[in-house]
Amino acid sequence: MPNWGGGAKCGACDKTVYHAEEIQCNGRSFHKSCFLCMACRKALDSTTVAAHESEIYCKTCYGRKYGPKGIGFGQGAGCLSTDTGDHLGLNLQQGSPKSARPSTPTNASKFAKKVADVDKCPRCGKSVYAAEKIMGGGKPWHKTCFRCAICGKSLESTNVTDKDGELYCKVCYAKNFGPKGIGFGGLTQVEKKE
Repeated sequence: MPNWGGGAKCGACDKTVYHAEEIQCNGRSFHKSCFLCMACRKALDSTTVAAHESEIYCKTCYGRKYGPKGIGFGQGAGCLSTDTGDHLGLNLQQGSPKSARPSTPTNASKFAKKVADVDKCPRCGKSVYAAEKIMGGGKPWHKTCFRCAICGKSLESTNVTDKDGELYCKVCYAKNFGPKGIGFGGLTQVEKKE
């Protein structure tokens, strides 16, 4: 039957999609507002979408549901993640995550708990969010706070050392906490006394 005056049907809401609002993925059309991850409901675009049959996911949820499982898989080489995606409705025994996750939050205190659980920076004491987090000494730091406690030099994973919960560059650490004596700290020659 011909489709007079309208566009294709949306793969998510099954309503007509007109060309001005159409996003195509995997041979299917979607409204821009319907182009969301089926698990976490995050807005998707051509760089973040991962399709599986008729379902669309963000790359994170797709990896949790369909990616390899076990040690070293999930978030990068050598990383062990115990996150199963249950909080996103990605129960692997169930068929579709749509019915497992409600579209609106059911408990307002869940949001308040998530806000309260945000890590605090040891240097400034303020909340550290994922976009600005750098791990050092087993603690989360702001990128701007990730500096040597003595000289203030900006640190990287190659030149950072920690002692008693504080960060130091390797030079300041060696001067203040390293071994002392002949051959250490720049003393290379000893004058002979006759």
